[in-house]
Amino acid sequence: MTWLLFIIGLVMACFAGVLLAGAPYLPTLTPQVKTALELAGLKPGETLLELGCGDGKILIAAARQGYKAVGYELNPIMALVAWLRTRRYRRQVKIIWGDFWRRDWPPAAAIFVFLLPKHMAKLDKKIMLYPHMPVNLVSFAFAIQGRRLQAEKQNVYLYKYR
Repeated sequence: MTWLLFIIGLVMACFAGVLLAGAPYLPTLTPQVKTALELAGLKPGETLLELGCGDGKILIAAARQGYKAVGYELNPIMALVAWLRTRRYRRQVKIIWGDFWRRDWPPAAAIFVFLLPKHMAKLDKKIMLYPHMPVNLVSFAFAIQGRRLQAEKQNVYLYKYR
């Protein structure tokens, strides 16, 4: 019984702990996945960076369209799920278990996020320091206050950084 309680506590910690750095796991809805990739404006072979990749749904959709994809995930359980789900696309998709706020990001033509509103201003500042410009930011559900919006479709927002 002690092991069961330990495992339940560990799982709860994995899912609740990410709230401090980003957002809880909520899958991006299928219609918004298509819209997000459309707004990202990627060309075949370009890279999509997903900050908080969850189960890898966006990364898989990107790989199927011929893009490379790198996903960061703080929750070790979800990072493992994403890694397992994307193994078929291992030449195109890379999963990084870790805190994207504390890491250098690889070069990418577009970034996708589904973060909580309280993190959007911090994200805007981090992207302004991103050395690989230009880059498009695609955000599901939450806008960046004070940042000029380039497009919006189905609650998916596009920002261009130059």
